[in-house]
Amino acid sequence: MSTSTVLESTLKSTDTEDFVDIYFYRPTGYQGALFFRKSGITPNQITLISIFIGIASGICFYFTDLRINVLGIFLLIGVNILNSAHRQLARMTGQKSALGRILDRICGIFRFVPIYIAITCRLWPEWNIWILILTLFSGYCHTSQTALADYYRNIHLLFLKGKNGNKLDNSMILYRNYKKLSWTKKPVLKFFQLIYLNYTEKQEFWTPKMQQMQGILRIQYHEEFPEWFKKQYRKKSLPLIPYTNLLSFNLRSIVLFTCVIINYPCIYFIFEITIMNGMLFYMIRQYERICHKFRIKLEYFSIKNNFENNNE
Repeated sequence: MSTSTVLESTLKSTDTEDFVDIYFYRPTGYQGALFFRKSGITPNQITLISIFIGIASGICFYFTDLRINVLGIFLLIGVNILNSAHRQLARMTGQKSALGRILDRICGIFRFVPIYIAITCRLWPEWNIWILILTLFSGYCHTSQTALADYYRNIHLLFLKGKNGNKLDNSMILYRNYKKLSWTKKPVLKFFQLIYLNYTEKQEFWTPKMQQMQGILRIQYHEEFPEWFKKQYRKKSLPLIPYTNLLSFNLRSIVLFTCVIINYPCIYFIFEITIMNGMLFYMIRQYERICHKFRIKLEYFSIKNNFENNNE
C-alpha cells in the first residue's frame, strides 16, 4: 500500500478537507502520528501536550516584539499539527474514545483562549474596558463559528458514511452522562463534559430544521439512511463545505498572524465579528433551507409508505 493511500485512510473524508489541510497539516500530522505510535504516546496525551504548547503560543502574542510574535505563530502552527496527528493516530490505531472526542473538539477552541487573553492584556493600556468587551464578544462569535462548522462537517460525514463512519453526539445523551458523573470523584471529566454539553447544545439550538430532519430520519430509517437521501444530501451539502473550512482554523489563523505582525491585533477581532459572522449566517441559512426541503420530502415518502402498507 502506497504512503498516499495510507495517509488518505487516516482522513475523515476528502470531502471535508481543504487545500491547506490536504497539502500541509495532514501530511505533517501523519508523520507525527507515525512517530507517536512508535513512541507509545496516545492520542489523548498528544492533546495534553498541545494544550501546554498552545499556552506558550498565547503568551508570545502579548509582546510587541516581532520575533516573539513569530515564535508564537510557529508554536500555534505546531499545535494544529499536533491536533491533526492526534486525529490521525486515533484512526490509525483505533484508539477512539468519548473522552478523546470531547478533548479534540474542546481543545480546538481552547487553543485560542490564551491568545485572546494575551491580546487583551497587550491592548489594555490603550483600550481599557473596551478591549475586554471586544474580546469577549469576539470569543463568543468564535465558539459559535467553530461549533457550527464542526457540526455541519460531522453531519455531512454521518450522511456520507453512516453511523459507523462518524459519531454525532446528542445533547440529551450527553446530559444523562454528565449527571452520572460526580464532582468529587471525577471533577475534571465532569468539567469537560459540562463544556462539551454546552458546545453541543449550541450546535442544536442554531440548527432547528436540521434537528427536525434528523428526527424523521431516526424514526423512519433508524439511521440506516437510504441511498437516494445520502446522494442527494451530499450533492446539496458539498458546495457549502468550503464555508465550514473557512470558519475553522486556517483562515482565522492567517488573519490573526497578519494582524499581529502589523501590530494591529484588534483588526482580527473585528474581522471575526463581521466577515466570519457573515459567512456563518449564510452557511446556517443555506443548510436550514436544504434541511427544510429534505424534511418535506421525507414526510411525503413516510405518508406514501404508510398509505401503501395500509392498502396491501
